[in-house]
Amino acid sequence: MHPTAPRATRTPWRAAAATALGVALLLTGLPGSQATAAATLTNAGFESGTSGWSTYSAAGQDAASFAEAGGRSGSSRLTHWSPSAYKVETYQYLSGLTNGSYTLSAWVRSSGGQNAAYLALRNCGSAEQRTDLPPTPNGKWIRLVTSVKVTGGQCTLSVNSDAKAGNWLNVDDVTFTPGSTGLAVRGVDVSMLKKSEDHGGTYRTSTGAAGDALTILRSAGADCGRLKVWVNPADGYNTKARVLGMAQRIKARGMKLLVDFHYSDTWADPGAQTKPAAWAAHPYSRLTTDVYDHTYDVLNALKAQGTPADMVQIGNEINGGLLWPEGSTDDWQRTAGLLKSGISAAKAVSPSTKIALHLAHGGDNGRYRWWFDNATAQGVPFDVIALSFYGYWHGPLSDLQANLDDISARYGKPVLVAETAYPFRLDGEDAHENIIDLPGELVPGYPATPAGQAAWLRDVMNVVEAVPNGRGLGVVYWDPTWTAVQGNGWDPADPASGNAWENQALFDYDDRLLPAAAWLKHR
Repeated sequence: MHPTAPRATRTPWRAAAATALGVALLLTGLPGSQATAAATLTNAGFESGTSGWSTYSAAGQDAASFAEAGGRSGSSRLTHWSPSAYKVETYQYLSGLTNGSYTLSAWVRSSGGQNAAYLALRNCGSAEQRTDLPPTPNGKWIRLVTSVKVTGGQCTLSVNSDAKAGNWLNVDDVTFTPGSTGLAVRGVDVSMLKKSEDHGGTYRTSTGAAGDALTILRSAGADCGRLKVWVNPADGYNTKARVLGMAQRIKARGMKLLVDFHYSDTWADPGAQTKPAAWAAHPYSRLTTDVYDHTYDVLNALKAQGTPADMVQIGNEINGGLLWPEGSTDDWQRTAGLLKSGISAAKAVSPSTKIALHLAHGGDNGRYRWWFDNATAQGVPFDVIALSFYGYWHGPLSDLQANLDDISARYGKPVLVAETAYPFRLDGEDAHENIIDLPGELVPGYPATPAGQAAWLRDVMNVVEAVPNGRGLGVVYWDPTWTAVQGNGWDPADPASGNAWENQALFDYDDRLLPAAAWLKHR
């Protein structure tokens, strides 16, 4: 996975020239030499060693950057590695560019553990853009992108390491092409917020100033609020009336609204799709009407109060269908009938509302192909494929990327990670055992710290941004405001139930906003 010893790929005079060039860069702010720059990328796969690329290290550590065997597609790759701590930059300067937006794409691997490891586009006439490398302990390649606006006809592409002894990264198959990337959805699920507030929950900025949680998250960069809808829950929250109230708050802050229908009185997920009590005795034909009427009622009320839904999930994590047993995927025709009923209701209220179909296990490509092949064969119309992806349950980021790339192309639809989260600590703030509370449950390379949580959200967003053809729609962080407030536990039927999630919120045990929230300002 990583080299056993560095191997120089430049002659001594060329290494010295690169070092001198790097010093000039620090003094002038201009990367590279005008005499050798070109308008197109040279040796993008490192098949000619590091020819066309320059190296800079202020401490004379050029040998930490080299090409070696083991490329992703060809025979070679770029590697950064040293047996001692090092800082090194491998870069290529382009000039004569037509002004406009450009995207750097590269396939990467990394040990993790560096102080910093990232791709960058700098000296392009606009703000420098970076994308950090995720740890890839499984050795699988991940594609990353970074976009920038070129205004002065030039730009520097660079690979950067500020690393500890033995840390390594690999880069291969670099491209630099016209176009831009970004995420249209940087969302937060705030379904538990109102109940928290009603039971005394408070929220603070990172500096400790008390404030409204939605306002704090919006200021951090959140541009979409997700709300679940239950039919008749025991605690009276996540109902139509509650959703209407929260929708007003979301829209008042200029955020988009994603409505998540569970078609249940309680949690719906891959292991439970329990019918609402009021529908329990209804035959299948009546259930299709129930779904239509409930969906229409909620969405039409939202529209009537001036807060229409921008996107609607017809079901939550419906891997095995919905409204069991009648809507189980054991009978795809019936599953499709219920989905079509809900979709028809949503489109009757607003044809422009986007329809999302949402599954869990976001790294399981076989599952997604099976499910959506059946849905499309049954003629179920949809606009967005929504996924839950929790790395401690659903696998490495490379699996998420492979699935997103495949299904977005296979079905021609944008993809949305509608749920993700990560712990910032393992201990709990209340007596209820947390869902993730043991070191062995963590994703390798991501500690249960504020920095580890931030890195997880950052890297999931980077993977979604890299989906080809702009089909990576965005990411929603699940229940960032569900802190440990007595009375706001997991069971709507039990006021004494505790919270298993407070160590994955975006507010710490002093109610302060955590660093991960800053990534909601992602491109």
